[in-house]
Amino acid sequence: MNLKFNYLYRDASNYKNYGSVIFSNPNSIPLILIENAVRGNLIDGEFFSSEDWQLPDLFFEVKNSDDHIWHEFESIEATNENLGSCLIEDFLIRILLK
Repeated sequence: MNLKFNYLYRDASNYKNYGSVIFSNPNSIPLILIENAVRGNLIDGEFFSSEDWQLPDLFFEVKNSDDHIWHEFESIEATNENLGSCLIEDFLIRILLK
């Protein structure tokens, strides 16, 4: 079973871009452990830098001076989608080291 990491970018005008990344989970790490690790490394319990976590950014093409760099964690869920080429363990190491 793969895992789908759902997140978004909300600009200063509250416009939103949604995105997700599929991770493979061949060692069947329990979803609750992964979610706890993610939540434990969020800024103010909600935000992260897509650059630091090496995830695709969801910025809008046009930015204004009020916009920021933070993305918001939405959820992580089990999925049957087969696009997961990156191991969830590799992702967890990246976020734990930032």
